[in-house]
Amino acid sequence: MILSTEHYIALSTVLFAVGAVGFLVRRNVLVALMSIEVMLNAVNLALVAFNRARPDNHVGQTFAFFIIAAEAAEVAVGLAIVLSLFRLRRTVRSDEADLLKN
Repeated sequence: MILSTEHYIALSTVLFAVGAVGFLVRRNVLVALMSIEVMLNAVNLALVAFNRARPDNHVGQTFAFFIIAAEAAEVAVGLAIVLSLFRLRRTVRSDEADLLKN
């Protein structure tokens, strides 16, 4: 069985939908961060799949590389915020994130 670009895009769509539902439904900040990571990885999969369709141009892989770098920065900042929230309130629920205003 040969996988075509459509198969990768379908998988990317499913991954993005799972990440979006996880982000919208869950109140745990760590789960929300993981859901954002899943959505960004779905975008990376789509970019690389489109790049596979046009192997002479490496723009898709280049964008995927920069998205991975942005993901690393997002994780560092996000975990710092989560640790700060946990130190203040001993919880990681997003409903109590407004307490970091002080």
